[in-house]
Amino acid sequence: MDDANRLVGTVFSGLSALVIEDVRDGGDVVRVTARTRDATVPCPACGTPTAKVHGYHRRTVTDVPVDGRQVVVHLRVRRLVCPVLGCWRQTFREQVFGLLERHQRRTTRLTSQISQVVKELCGRAAARLASSSAVPVSFATALRLLRHIPVPAVRTPRVVGVDDFALRRRHRYATIIIDAETGERVEVLPDREAATLEAWLRGHPGVEVVCRDGSATYAEAIRRALPDAVQVSDRWHLWHNLCDKVQAEIRAHAGCWATVNPPRPGGVREQTTRERWHKIHQLLGQGVGLLDCSRRLDLALNTVKRYARIPEPQALRIAPAYQPTLVDPYREHLRRRRAEQPAIPVTHLLKEIRELGYAGSANLLIRYLNQGRAEGDRPVTTARHVGRLVLTHPENLRPKETTLLQKISASCPEMTALADLIRGFAALLKPADGNDAKLTEWITAARAVGLPNLRSFTNGLEIDRPAVNAGLTLPYHNGRTEGVNTRTKRIMRQMHGRAGFDLLRHRILLQ
Repeated sequence: MDDANRLVGTVFSGLSALVIEDVRDGGDVVRVTARTRDATVPCPACGTPTAKVHGYHRRTVTDVPVDGRQVVVHLRVRRLVCPVLGCWRQTFREQVFGLLERHQRRTTRLTSQISQVVKELCGRAAARLASSSAVPVSFATALRLLRHIPVPAVRTPRVVGVDDFALRRRHRYATIIIDAETGERVEVLPDREAATLEAWLRGHPGVEVVCRDGSATYAEAIRRALPDAVQVSDRWHLWHNLCDKVQAEIRAHAGCWATVNPPRPGGVREQTTRERWHKIHQLLGQGVGLLDCSRRLDLALNTVKRYARIPEPQALRIAPAYQPTLVDPYREHLRRRRAEQPAIPVTHLLKEIRELGYAGSANLLIRYLNQGRAEGDRPVTTARHVGRLVLTHPENLRPKETTLLQKISASCPEMTALADLIRGFAALLKPADGNDAKLTEWITAARAVGLPNLRSFTNGLEIDRPAVNAGLTLPYHNGRTEGVNTRTKRIMRQMHGRAGFDLLRHRILLQ
């Protein structure tokens, strides 16, 4: 008997506040009969302890499963009489605090376990997982439990991060506010309007630093609500904006760096680009304005502006992805022999390189020569490839990429200056005192070079200069906010767009 009591106490240790009278095997359900202990209970109205029984009630509650089976507890609770005559609660039903709550049909620990599942998986997915764990709940119950989980109280942080995310891309957006130092979620606003953010900031005094992207809407809201707060422009967004401008400059100077490789015939797209460039520059040479050019040629105004800034037609070429072949070691010999004797037969070349040790077939040599690989050290470079080389840290480049980058940078003075400016700006992205003065020197150097796209980037820096200075000198950033946005996208994919904003906000704040 002692062994049985010890086993029951071990398996049902969470019910230690009760007196377990019987445990029965009901197949898929384990039924436990229990009662409350004969102890005094304080009156909920006046606090006077009492143990006088007025009657008994039966409660049926579900506890955590055991051995993969549902546990149902048939509990007898007492209705007690308050001994104080003037108390308005003459009788009351006793509660088992820490185990059961009012009107609940699940124990507190079972509700806590289900709540953790619901917090991660939301409605139907949580219901399916709970049912497989011998805790059957409906999706409506799962959502109700989710809504009942209290949002943790967060103090108004000193440093906040502000960013937007799409509720419906290109249609509806919301704003997330977090503690930039700890990553705690603070609030989710239903839109990204300046008035909404301004109202929240006014209602939460104590914010000293605000990390944001280059949004002028957020900047204006922060300036109006917290004129003394420090606005910090996110360094990742600064670098991203520079990359876009650098890519535009590289495309504009394609005629310079493309000479690093031998010319190759372009496709239909390159021919169309060349014809469009000639038409636009012909009209501009006749004194026709940009807007009139767009109307005459039926092109967008931004397209006309882009072509007007390009000094030469772009060479939009796709770089072939060649794999190493057996002919590569004999490229120099093939190049020299074809330069000395352009009409030399392929059979002669095959015989010569076989004497040098070539072990491949004649078809491989013919395909190699037809692809033009004997004349060029590398395939044609694209603007995207050049951008990757220029924007990558030199220590992360392979030796052949470093050599190619040196040739591309030396193709024209503008490309040389562009490469130097990129390295100079990248050095400023590590926060340090004095970076604001170095940024002024960098802007002066960038404007002294004939790079119009980079000049527009410097204009944007000057417009938001105080926030940019803070971003380059202070250690704060918006990285944690971007991470929260990434997890928010996962939450939205789980919900499949079926829930409203209030439920989405609740789940974000619970993460």
